[in-house]
Amino acid sequence: LTREGERRMLSVEELGLGYRQSIIPEKGYIVVASTLALKKGDPAEIEARMADYQQRRRDKQPLDKASAGSTFKRPEGYFAGKLIEDTGLRGFRHGGAQVSEKHCGFIVNDGTARPEDIYWLIGEVRKRVLLEQHVELTPEVKLWGEF
Repeated sequence: LTREGERRMLSVEELGLGYRQSIIPEKGYIVVASTLALKKGDPAEIEARMADYQQRRRDKQPLDKASAGSTFKRPEGYFAGKLIEDTGLRGFRHGGAQVSEKHCGFIVNDGTARPEDIYWLIGEVRKRVLLEQHVELTPEVKLWGEF
């Protein structure tokens, strides 16, 4: 769906897919449906791989809390969560928004966070990491609206 509300169907080539990139955010498109071409595999092997992947996510990510996923892109040569942790921001909060206790690369919502809380917290984390670690964090999440 384009910004003008026009429905478009794009081919793989038109999407310009790469590691964490495509034309979708650049153009402001919203995906409302997709068709995938998958390879056939052994069902038991696929189930085992899925279970392993899900367990690793449960172990490392704050899936029990509302979040927009990983908040910051991985800076070259670093891990965003480790930089945030090393800056002493594990559990740091503003309003209902908090740097996750489980994985510092996530900002979670305790159910009361306003968009302004999350926006402020992202900015404060970026500022403190830059001052203390000399590394600039880039948001991975897309922020829509006025703050």
